[in-house]
Amino acid sequence: MSQLSVLLPLTGLLLLISSTFGSESSVAMPVSCVTRGADLMEDSLVVLCPPDCTQGRVSVFGTSIYASISSVCGAAIHRGVLGPSGGSVRVNKLHGRQNYMSSFAHGIQSQVLSRWTASFSLTKAVSVPLELTSETIATALPVAAKPAKKLKKPSVKKALKGGNKDCLMDIAMVIDSSKNIGQRRFNLQKNLISKLAAMLRVGPTGPHVGLIQASDSPRTEFLLTNYTQPKELLFAIKELAYLGGDTNTGKAIMHTAETFFSQENGARRGHPRVMMVLVDGWPSDDLEQAAMLARESGINVFLVSVARPAAEELAMVRDKDFMKKAVCKDNGFFSYLITSWFSTTKHVKPLAQKLCSLDSMLCSKTCYNSVNIGFLIDGSSSVGHPNFQLVLDFLEGIARSFEISDVGARVGAVQFTYDQRLEFGLFDHSDKDETMNALQRIPYMSGGTATGAAISYTTQNLFRQMGPGRNFLIVVTDGQSYDDVRLPAIAAQKQGITMYSVGVAWAPLDDLKSMSSEPKDSHTFFTREFTGLAEFIPLLVRGICRDFTENN
Repeated sequence: MSQLSVLLPLTGLLLLISSTFGSESSVAMPVSCVTRGADLMEDSLVVLCPPDCTQGRVSVFGTSIYASISSVCGAAIHRGVLGPSGGSVRVNKLHGRQNYMSSFAHGIQSQVLSRWTASFSLTKAVSVPLELTSETIATALPVAAKPAKKLKKPSVKKALKGGNKDCLMDIAMVIDSSKNIGQRRFNLQKNLISKLAAMLRVGPTGPHVGLIQASDSPRTEFLLTNYTQPKELLFAIKELAYLGGDTNTGKAIMHTAETFFSQENGARRGHPRVMMVLVDGWPSDDLEQAAMLARESGINVFLVSVARPAAEELAMVRDKDFMKKAVCKDNGFFSYLITSWFSTTKHVKPLAQKLCSLDSMLCSKTCYNSVNIGFLIDGSSSVGHPNFQLVLDFLEGIARSFEISDVGARVGAVQFTYDQRLEFGLFDHSDKDETMNALQRIPYMSGGTATGAAISYTTQNLFRQMGPGRNFLIVVTDGQSYDDVRLPAIAAQKQGITMYSVGVAWAPLDDLKSMSSEPKDSHTFFTREFTGLAEFIPLLVRGICRDFTENN
């Protein structure tokens, strides 16, 4: 036998041993209960946790994705990939992010953290058996050489860099994680939402997606801004752990409606809010009250029912009309039926098209994100500089209550004396902060008081080409007009403008009521002092929302 024929198998064996036992991704490194993610040097490695890490106090920040200052072993127990008896777990380092969510799981209470510079995720450590044969190099080397970090980069075909700009939605996916669905169908559900997420094409300037699991208690897995790149989002979905428990879908909808779409949690001003709820079979709790809150909050609830109850199962269903009661509107658009978890691929495209149909999002049109508000401001000499500033503060308080954006509410302002001046139009500022700054920068004119002419000017120059039912004009004045106000106000109201009059000091009540829409008493406000204007802010906001709801 030649020396070469002896050396080749030995070389292969040495390479195998070196790549398998010498690899940082395969050898478990012993750590303590308080070892943090930040203490680990490698991007991906297996650590060995000691037992009883739940006995002492371990600091954990986040849910599913953890801030790097978290205890690795504590986070692994919280995640459910490690038991109290300890063991091996794989740690994958990730970039920093915002809004680490708190939750209680497996005896560990994680904490909330607004921002951190680095993160990590956890998966169960998989041991690869060795096979010492002449064919080992061909089979074992690729396994050892494939770093776990690549799991964070599942392929997404045709993903746009900034996201799908034709789908500017904030989408909460509420998935079924109950004992009813089971682990196998839960994995099929993850496969469905992964394909759906890939087709939506998330991005900073496209749709944003967050996820909540429905079980005994709802659990927010990640927020809208946690993953704004397709690859990161798909990895997060892949890492979701099955919970079990009851199908408390109503609880999950209520939790999502109450907490998920706040601006602190990453919801964008003026962007339609969508909640897609997946239910396997039927829910264990009532959906009606939760769905009502979601609708009132401007959230478009879609319900996707998979494997609907058979005729012999209907007796076990708590509410046979749960689909009708859950959705934004029972018109067929917001309900979707899938017969089986084993045939979901063909439903991905039609679901994505529904979730991105801006014109069909009926529940998005709330007063807060749909109204056009015009301020008609008395700049006459009797007001004075200090009081004029109080008027601007008052109007800013009203405007700040609405979701001003290029797809949301709009605000414009006109100042008048004998003359009129368009300070800024409804489409001049598409951002709330810009609008607030524009209001505060309005210079005081000083002069006489011609309120009637100002109403006519505003009707023609501020609200032109605007549809009825969503246009509101708030007139603020401190004295009697030198011209007629009744006929210009009637003309404005015939054009679909709802008018509120706010009088201060010497403003005659008869003039104020002549300008106001019906019923006069709820559209007319008066105070002796300019300092009393602030008390009217919540009353005016509620009145505008009441009128909008009645007219739409």
